[in-house]
Amino acid sequence: MKSVLEDFRTQSLLFRLGEPTLVLFSNQAIEVNSIQSQQIPKGRLLSLDFFRGLTMFLLIAEFTTLFNQMTDPSLEGTWLYAVGTQFHHHPWNGLRFWDLIQPFFMFIVGVAIPFSVANREKKGQSRIEIIAHVLQRSFLLLLLGWGLYCISAGQIVFRFQNVLAQLAVTYLIAYLIMRKAARVQLLISFLLIIATEAIYRSFNVTGFEQPFVANQNFGTWFDLQYGGEDLNGSWVSFNAIPTTAHTIWGVLAGQLLRSERSNDQKLKILLIAGIIGVIIGYALDPVTPIIKRICTSSFILVSGGWTILALALCYWLIDIKGKRRAVLFFAIVGMNPLFIYLFAHVGGADFLRTIVWPFGASLMSWSTQLVMESMVSLIVLFLLWYICYWLYRKRIFIKI
Repeated sequence: MKSVLEDFRTQSLLFRLGEPTLVLFSNQAIEVNSIQSQQIPKGRLLSLDFFRGLTMFLLIAEFTTLFNQMTDPSLEGTWLYAVGTQFHHHPWNGLRFWDLIQPFFMFIVGVAIPFSVANREKKGQSRIEIIAHVLQRSFLLLLLGWGLYCISAGQIVFRFQNVLAQLAVTYLIAYLIMRKAARVQLLISFLLIIATEAIYRSFNVTGFEQPFVANQNFGTWFDLQYGGEDLNGSWVSFNAIPTTAHTIWGVLAGQLLRSERSNDQKLKILLIAGIIGVIIGYALDPVTPIIKRICTSSFILVSGGWTILALALCYWLIDIKGKRRAVLFFAIVGMNPLFIYLFAHVGGADFLRTIVWPFGASLMSWSTQLVMESMVSLIVLFLLWYICYWLYRKRIFIKI
């Protein structure tokens, strides 16, 4: 690990989705112990790097099957099983930690947009050039999201429920309104939530007039119209509209963190906004159930609140208190988020598991099957991380 930290350079680090090249420190290696005392240049937000990297690390961890092993029936009733349950989506009405991962992702992209745009403008790019880039990126995200469904199905299907496809929509809308006043951006975000609530509640097509019943709501009907239904998981592509609020709120958070306000003022605003979102979201649950699979208004608010609080915690610990030891380990994953997500998603994790299994199983032959599988999953997770580290060392940053 020491060699990893000593290689913490800044010639062309890319931290994204949504953020172009940013200089991190001066062009010299940073010793292990100096990371804590190194001054952060204006415009560098280490807490965002950490937050993004941690989120991506958890996303690729899912593909190693580690979370499934934590909820093995033999562990039921143990603390490990209880923790493992939090790494699976709630079946319907309720909220688990894993339900926050996509809001984290949407929000993080939003936070990065003001930094990205400012950096591009500093390089002399015009607004037309920037919007052309945004349109291109949105199209490619939609194409990649759709492509993942086709690869999984082994045939051409039309589904757009995954994070990349929906990010294509939220990213574009959030950028288009980011130059408006903060109150206007907030108003638009709430209008999207309210409009979604109204559509679900007023939709009266027979068989789909139950707004909060799985596969009997407007979202499912909408997907059925173009053959994009996901009846087994009850996910809907219309989620892209209400969850756009997460990306808009991310933009507002990014604009706040780039402002001249003091650190204490920034932290206070984040904490107040986060707490309000959590309280209102939970308070609405008896009226509008918290359902991640169709992104109800209560879910958007409560998950948005937790997401803002998560950023506030990272900002306080890393950018204010200077607790930066874990930044690089996770940030490395966030340097190539699109590549490692696609690699793990299309079978990269399974490929690594196939290679590791005979050796890991032999070394762990004295243990139980569950322990053996868990150790192999941890090794695969490390290898996925190491691929990101290798790309970082070679200065290879795959972007769109």
